[in-house]
Parts: sequence; structure tokens; C-alpha cells
Amino acid sequence: MNSPVLELISVTAGYGDNPIVRDFSTRLRAGTITTLIGGNGAGKSTLLRAIYGTNRFFSGQIVFKDEPVERLPPWERLKRGIGFVPQGRCNFPAMSVGENLKMGCYTLPAAKHDAAIGRVTDLFPLLRERWRTEAGNLSGGQQQILEMAMVLLLEPSLLLLDEPSLGLSPRMQGDVFATVQRIAATGVTVLVVEQNVRGALLISDLALVMEQGRKFMEGPAAEVRTDPRIRQAYLGGNIEQTAA
Repeated sequence: MNSPVLELISVTAGYGDNPIVRDFSTRLRAGTITTLIGGNGAGKSTLLRAIYGTNRFFSGQIVFKDEPVERLPPWERLKRGIGFVPQGRCNFPAMSVGENLKMGCYTLPAAKHDAAIGRVTDLFPLLRERWRTEAGNLSGGQQQILEMAMVLLLEPSLLLLDEPSLGLSPRMQGDVFATVQRIAATGVTVLVVEQNVRGALLISDLALVMEQGRKFMEGPAAEVRTDPRIRQAYLGGNIEQTAA
């Protein structure tokens, strides 16, 4: 079995003097997809930001590829291979797809830009087809794919996604989930917070459930999505018919 890419050990994090996530522990293995679910205010986005280093870390340990990183700033975590696509649009809407991808290469040596862009456009041919299109004129799902590609330019080992399908049509949500699967198939570990619980669990290997900042449940996604408590709370009682 592969060693964990990410290990969280009793992580407590939040904002100001207010811990939101409390005593959270888990381990994520290479090339897997993990969905983090919970009600509004459960601490899901706060946990992603704690892993990336954009909020206050109170205690515990974040071990990434056998190295503690909890005291490193976000840009150092990015350099080590942690990528983060936050909730909401985070591209340059008045710039073309090509210009956005070139901007995504800003931390790479100039000699590596073409190879990096070639790699992500091979993975997502849509971006090559829309090379000259302004990002703001793409559909919501296409913009989400562009934003994931901009992070993948830096070849992260771990990709954090916060609500990638939020506000998208069911068809576009399907496109985003297929993209997440394609990313994981390249060996990238994905941790996703997602409002479409059913769709996310169907593509995931592992599920984590948070309640009031703490881990309530952890297990194989196929088992968690059939748990009566999860079905009632997040799937309307019927997993086959609900896209929560």
C-alpha cells in the first residue's frame, strides 16, 4: 500500500482567536480522491485553508510527503507540491485562456513554460481549442477546468478543491467530476469539498464527514454514501435519486 501523501495529526485551526477545526486527523494516499462533506459551518473550507496555510494554525501537525509543513507560508507549500483552487472564480476573466495559462506559469523558470502548458492542454484539449477565448466568456464548468489547469501547471502532488461544481448545471457538474477523475488518474491526490455530495462520493475513494469542526466519520466512499445517517442528512434519504 502506498505511503500517505498527506497526514493530518490532531489539527486545530481557524481565524483570529477562534478555532473552527478541532483535533482533526486523517491520512490521504497517492492518486486517491477524498470528499470532505458536512453542513454549512462545519469547518470544511477552513480545513482546506489550514492545509494550504491561509488561516491561523493553533496546534497539531500537517505532514506532507513525510515533511511537517504547518509552519510554512502558502507559497512554500505550493513549491513543495500543494495546490489549491478556492471556491468561486479565480481566473483573469478579461484575459484569454492562453494568457491565463501563461500567468499560471509565473513561478516556473521560463524554459519550462511551454512544456507545462503542453502537458495541461494535452490533459484538457478544450483549453487548446479555446486558446484565444477570454476566460470570462467560457461556461462556468470550462472556467473551473481552466482554474484547475492553472494550478496543475506547477505539478502538485496534492490538489485541494473547494466547491468545484458550485452553481453549475448538472451536465457541467458531470464534466468537472470527470476532470477530477482524470487528474487523480495521473497520480495526483485530490481532496475536495463539494456541495453535490452524491456526485462527489460516486467518484471518490474515501469520504470524510465533519460536524462542528470535528471528524464525525471516515471510510470508503462507497460505504459512507450508503450509511443511513449520511443518506438522511446529505442525500435526502435516497442516494439514487438525490444530487444533494
